[in-house]
Amino acid sequence: MPIRRRPSEESAIQMTPMIDMTFLLLIFFLVTSKITNEQKKLEIRLPIATGGTVPDDASGREIINIDGEGRFYTGDRLVDERQLRAFLKQRLIDVPPLKVYVRADAQTPAKQIKDVMKICTEAGAIEVIFGTYKKK
Repeated sequence: MPIRRRPSEESAIQMTPMIDMTFLLLIFFLVTSKITNEQKKLEIRLPIATGGTVPDDASGREIINIDGEGRFYTGDRLVDERQLRAFLKQRLIDVPPLKVYVRADAQTPAKQIKDVMKICTEAGAIEVIFGTYKKK
């Protein structure tokens, strides 16, 4: 029996997997940007600073909100110092390195800000930045 040769096909790049990956990345970034915006949803009047600067890279930070009464929030969830400490330590284990963005109300007692800085240090944060409005 004679052997038939299959006609050779021209090699081509498969576009379907590339399109799938593009859509997956798009969905990922849409979802993560929504989560970040939800964490900033708490009504906080940031203080005004004359020397405030915008960091080069503000991504990948855990957001801690402190209201005017000095209560701590991770996103919109109220936590005490013990829970905040445990949350940040777990965050360091899950997704290192730990970088923190603190949004404190202008009326927040200085003691509460000092306590948050201490908690962040104990949890292993390598960088802590504070949210302010820049005075023009």
